[in-house]
Amino acid sequence: MAHMSTSAPAALAWSTDNCPIGRAMEILGESGTVIVLREIFNGVRRFDLMQRHSGLSRAVLSHRLALLVEHGIVQRVAYREPGDRERHEYRLTQRGFDLQPVMVALADWGGTHLSGSDGPAVEVEHRGCGARAHVALVCEDGHQVDRLRDVRTRPGPGALPFT
Repeated sequence: MAHMSTSAPAALAWSTDNCPIGRAMEILGESGTVIVLREIFNGVRRFDLMQRHSGLSRAVLSHRLALLVEHGIVQRVAYREPGDRERHEYRLTQRGFDLQPVMVALADWGGTHLSGSDGPAVEVEHRGCGARAHVALVCEDGHQVDRLRDVRTRPGPGALPFT
């Protein structure tokens, strides 16, 4: 390994080959995937409605749904309207529901930094009281992190040295 100065970020010592962010983005980074998830989180679960509302082409939507099914984020559930053939809708699995904080964080960030003067087009609310909901950083010991600079990355159990 090359010599690193003491001011070099510690992250340079660790490989990015098994980075959890990189792995997540292999799925979520596909164009339109987060839009498909937005639709499903908002209750739009049927292909034709999702295609019309999202503006994605049928081919792109079909591919993104297949990707999400393949990775266990959504599941296809059969339904049949009276007189029609069997069709499928797409529902979140637990793995998919675990993405909700990510979606809320994206909505918050977009609402704060990319909304027009009228404010965000969508807000997330707590069903229990109606107040806006936000994502918060909490450590495993239960402390809420109030200053974002008070968190840092460190090598985890799956970390590999950078070679």
